[in-house]
Amino acid sequence: MKSTPYGNSKSLIFAPMEGVTDEPYRMAIGKLFPEWDYYSTDFYRVPTVGNINAKRVHDHFGARTFQNEELRKKTTYQILTTARAQTEQVVQAVSELNVDHLDLNLGCPSKKVNAHKGGAYLLSDLEELKRIIRLIRSNFKKTFTVKIRIGYRDDSSFEDSLKLFEDEGVEAITLHARTRDQLYQGIADWEYIKKAVKLVNIPIIGNGDIWSVHDVNRMFDETDCHAVMIGRGALKTPWLATLFYEHQNNLDFISDEYLLDIRKDYLDLYFYELEKEYRKLGLDDHNILKRFKSFSRYLFDDYADGEIVRGRFLRSMKLDEFLSHLDRL
Repeated sequence: MKSTPYGNSKSLIFAPMEGVTDEPYRMAIGKLFPEWDYYSTDFYRVPTVGNINAKRVHDHFGARTFQNEELRKKTTYQILTTARAQTEQVVQAVSELNVDHLDLNLGCPSKKVNAHKGGAYLLSDLEELKRIIRLIRSNFKKTFTVKIRIGYRDDSSFEDSLKLFEDEGVEAITLHARTRDQLYQGIADWEYIKKAVKLVNIPIIGNGDIWSVHDVNRMFDETDCHAVMIGRGALKTPWLATLFYEHQNNLDFISDEYLLDIRKDYLDLYFYELEKEYRKLGLDDHNILKRFKSFSRYLFDDYADGEIVRGRFLRSMKLDEFLSHLDRL
């Protein structure tokens, strides 16, 4: 039995992010900030050669996620593939795991991924894209969605791609309102999300430049999208869903001073819980520090001396040094 893609309406989704949303990260976020309605794995890269390792497919989702029925139902399994990759075999392996929701990454702007004709590149080849969509749809009977951009080089295939997804049985579309070539430059054009909502009869999930609870509210109001997916904004404020649901009826309460006051407390909890999860995985101080630094790109933007603060964390040579800087915020 299929589930409704991303709930009935106005859900908040923690976006899939490569190198971030592995199981220990998701477990930490789920424990600290359970207000997020849905999570996703980072993408599983479908291999082009070799045997498909069912255990590796399973481990990408996570053993503890499988054991927790509520968490399993809230977690999407995302894959990234190409025309030459072993898509059918991997999708069959995912299907056998009884995963409720499979998502295809068609938005990744990575130069390497697109050079291998994966990610957003497939939006420039609708015939090949249709073949891949049909292959996945015929091998996965539960909820199947896609995450896309408005196009590869430009938006010339935007409307045709939306219709293709709807016609081929895709059940929801997450739309990042930039082309691949725009990367993360400029401002995401939410008019494309509003247009997509009117063009197709399947849920559209809005994505792109959502940094605050006010942005979440504005995305819903301006586009009438079904749900909102947050990536970089969630990395900056992992507790953003908590803020939104606690204050959505009184957004004026959320001042800059209030946000800075709670940021310090939440950052302490965030890194404490993440360290616990990575210890369970067997990571040592060096590898935990490496991950913590990678998560620090946006965390300190709201401080008046944000670049200086971030620099202190990024120059830390040891994990204890990194954590000690939290006391100085």
